[in-house]
Amino acid sequence: MQIREAHPSDLEAIANLHAWSWRVAYRGILSDTFLDSDLVTERRALWRERFDKPAPNQTIVVAEIDGGMVGLSCAFGDHDARWGTLLENLHVAPRHKGLGIGAQLVRHIAAWSSRCHTAAGMHLWVLTGNTAAQGFYKRLGASQVEESVWDAPDGNSVSEFRFAWPTLPASKSRSAVSSNTKARFKSEAESTSQWGLRP
Repeated sequence: MQIREAHPSDLEAIANLHAWSWRVAYRGILSDTFLDSDLVTERRALWRERFDKPAPNQTIVVAEIDGGMVGLSCAFGDHDARWGTLLENLHVAPRHKGLGIGAQLVRHIAAWSSRCHTAAGMHLWVLTGNTAAQGFYKRLGASQVEESVWDAPDGNSVSEFRFAWPTLPASKSRSAVSSNTKARFKSEAESTSQWGLRP
């Protein structure tokens, strides 16, 4: 598997993977009417904005296997004075569950944050109904620190939790991670349908 910087030419594949993720992960959380609409177009607009007018603290990376996109992540460094870098998106294709792709993307973003930004920590938002996602991030060392409400694009207000790492999860070199921990990351990595982030 390869993790690389995303390019504008990846726009269509990213929008399709993001829409697929939401349709699986948020069924029963967001409205069926919204999820069954032209979600690819809606997500494409978000990613086109990010590619056309990237924030100076933004990174977008994709994971590939044999040249095919199997995961993506977007983050904003030094996003919050208290919580540090924001892991805004993390999605993995459901058919590639169990390969540790999600855990590797988390570590990749943390390493980027450590190299390029000053904040010591990292955080993300997870919908309260997405209990599998919460378990996944807890196993990677994140803690639930507060609750808020997301004004979701389907027009509803959805409860969400902030999860945070006070210290970046990639602070240890990969060589320093034990074989047992590596095996745990691989066995516990979940598919997009279980731990896709919002938005």
